[in-house]
Amino acid sequence: MSGFTHFDASGHAVMVDVSEKQETQREATAKGKIYMSPECFALVKAGEMKKGDVLGVARIAGIMGAKKTSELIPLCHILNLSKAEITFTYLEESCAIEAACTAKTVGKTGVEMEALTGVNIALLTIYDMCKAVDKAMRISDIRLCRKTGGKSGTLILESEDE
Repeated sequence: MSGFTHFDASGHAVMVDVSEKQETQREATAKGKIYMSPECFALVKAGEMKKGDVLGVARIAGIMGAKKTSELIPLCHILNLSKAEITFTYLEESCAIEAACTAKTVGKTGVEMEALTGVNIALLTIYDMCKAVDKAMRISDIRLCRKTGGKSGTLILESEDE
């Protein structure tokens, strides 16, 4: 199993030992989209969904999700986040909302999983708050867009404004 950091010599899953790594400032941004019907999109945008402020609730849920990543993903390290931010962009032409999550810490391991978890939880919350109007919503395009810090340095898979 050599080369696979989440397995020991016997092939058992283990949490990676990062005790010898240097602490660095680390940041990651992930994005994803939820596609919905024109009626649902209009209600969310106008703030008229019966359950309340859809994006406000989804923002808080996404932040909470990023903070609880190590409780959801078995081999993730517990991180002390210094930033967890959720933003939304309305995509009029496709009746979609794009969510972005940026997570930041100073530590020995990266925050990619926190950014990915935050964006997923934000999108799932939008689905939950809107499902009475549109059960056919579709969540897709979940992806890591960029990360900085650590031994591997900066990785930009997509610019911030894409």
